Amino acid sequence: MTIAFIGLGIMGSPMAVHLVKAGHSVTGYNRSPEKTKPLAEAGGRVAPSIADAVTGAEVVALMVPDSLDVQDVLTGDDGVFAHAAAGTLIIDFSSIRPDITRELADEAARRGLRYLDAPVSGGEAGARNAALSIMVGGESADFDAATPIFDVVGKTVVHVGPSGSGQTVKAANQLIVAANIEALAEAVVFLRAYGVNLEAALEVLGGGLAGSAVLTQKRANMLAHSFEPGFRIALHHKDMGIVTSAAREAGVVLPLGALVAQLVASANATGDGALDHSALLRGVERLSGTSSTRTDLPARNSDGSRPATR
Repeated sequence: MTIAFIGLGIMGSPMAVHLVKAGHSVTGYNRSPEKTKPLAEAGGRVAPSIADAVTGAEVVALMVPDSLDVQDVLTGDDGVFAHAAAGTLIIDFSSIRPDITRELADEAARRGLRYLDAPVSGGEAGARNAALSIMVGGESADFDAATPIFDVVGKTVVHVGPSGSGQTVKAANQLIVAANIEALAEAVVFLRAYGVNLEAALEVLGGGLAGSAVLTQKRANMLAHSFEPGFRIALHHKDMGIVTSAAREAGVVLPLGALVAQLVASANATGDGALDHSALLRGVERLSGTSSTRTDLPARNSDGSRPATR
């Protein structure tokens, strides 16, 4: 297929490269030109504008940070809606608000364009390994047409319903992931406070009911206290805002979701927004007055109690 790929960041760049290597003709555009280098090296074409990238494309794929970015890419004077030919299939891999997705899908249909919302889960590792989970909203026929693209970049691909459904499922995904990371972070601080062999503890926990993809993928970050971003806290903060606003719109109550959203917001506000979301550990450490490098914590007695102080 002839594909225009808009947004070549941490996620979009490896996805576009996979599509080139699979034999598709890919033209990419990114606001920061230096991020187009991997696509060019893989054999893709780099466009100077969205309009140039979209012209002649059968499929337009987007992977940009937020709802306003998607709106700008699609509805701007230089945008996709103004330059895509009738019948073009638009696939939005971004994670944005479900209500805005439905509005954009309706506008696309009025212009004779096809539209799928297809947010992904799996982070940078999933994008690089072509192992993303993709939750897709839109028409069944359009989903079928996009399957050759999804199969290149994803491992688990499911059509979850009409327009907006993909974004709703992604919001639920981000709620679950944030809650799991926070629980793991609290467990790490708890275990460390008792002097447990942390690596051994996480290994055995991972083999039981407490095991999860979050524990498997994020334990190394927490053990090393290294938070090179695979998925930034700032983006998860944005996603938790989507969760809470969508829940309010639906009239449902998410008590744990509200609490986790505030903890993610705190991490973002205290300067950790550029770190991987596993850095929620730092927030638990701040609340506990501890860190992975502190050595002045008093030892524990054999029964786990603190020694008496005078």
